[in-house]
Amino acid sequence: QVQLVESGGGSVQSGGSLRVSCLHTKFTASPYSMAWFRQSPGKEREGVAAIDNLGRTMYAHSVGGRFTISHDNIEDTLYLQMNNLQPEDTAMYYCAARVGGTWALGLRSSFFPVWGQGIQVTVSS
Repeated sequence: QVQLVESGGGSVQSGGSLRVSCLHTKFTASPYSMAWFRQSPGKEREGVAAIDNLGRTMYAHSVGGRFTISHDNIEDTLYLQMNNLQPEDTAMYYCAARVGGTWALGLRSSFFPVWGQGIQVTVSS
């Protein structure tokens, strides 16, 4: 049973940086892909960035050039480095995983059956 635990959220001023992490139980199957999603009150959950076991990445247009997703295979941790944060980036951030089965890399929540509990990121102007 894959489990995901996010950490590293918090509050930052506009233009600042944060890195959120997602520690997961070791994957015992491949391929796998992981992703970060976010959701703010009154809005639908939005895919932010995704990565697969070969290191291929995908980003939402709204964060391209500012956010970087990475995965440490030794530490079993997914990261999202967020730079030049803006107030519209304020949201609950969730990590998600898809392990085994057919390969998929995308920003659709339906691709990912396993989710973390979420962590808050707040950006003030």
